Amino acid sequence: MYTIKELYDLDHTMAKTYLEQYTYPWEALKGIKDMIIALGETLDKEEYEEVSEHVWIHKTAKVFPSAYLGAPCIIGPNTEVRHCAFIRGSALVGADCVVGNSCELKNVILFDHVQTPHYNYVGDSILGYYSHMGAGSVTSNVKSDKTLVVVHDRLHDEHEETGLKKFGAMLGDHVEVGCNSVLNPGTIIGRNSRVYPTSCVRGIVPENSIWKDDGRIAEQR
Repeated sequence: MYTIKELYDLDHTMAKTYLEQYTYPWEALKGIKDMIIALGETLDKEEYEEVSEHVWIHKTAKVFPSAYLGAPCIIGPNTEVRHCAFIRGSALVGADCVVGNSCELKNVILFDHVQTPHYNYVGDSILGYYSHMGAGSVTSNVKSDKTLVVVHDRLHDEHEETGLKKFGAMLGDHVEVGCNSVLNPGTIIGRNSRVYPTSCVRGIVPENSIWKDDGRIAEQR
């Protein structure tokens, strides 16, 4: 099972101190809301504006008028929140990110340089540095039978119970997710890996790998 240290360079998120408390990334999901509120209260008022209660936007960020920002959230430097984006709350969005048209974020941490540019749903998830979700790709964060999410490592025939009903996906640094893909609950994708378009991904994808649209995992060469 991938640890936080194996998936992420924590120097590229304001949540560094918070994430350092945990071993596995899904352990951090329950406390994101409280973390954002506490972090927001410490932000430099010369750099961030609290536009409504517990909604902080960096003064270099660009938020289009039709975007909705629910509390609590933090929008980092040089980030762009485009038309009709729906940030439901509990979203920490880093520097130089793109939250695109009609995208929805809920209970997430986006590291710096993350792109969710077109019609993406990202819920109960953590997206690493320079990760990118292609148009229409989504995280599914609740199982259809509503049971608790289990992380499956089919390569090593290991399974980890998370105790969580809501858990989307953990994307390591520099992950590329192809267009119209679905990341099923409990998906973990290692650093520098790619997912083919229109894939249905489940379980763990090792770092430096390619998830092909038929579910085969190949090593990147």
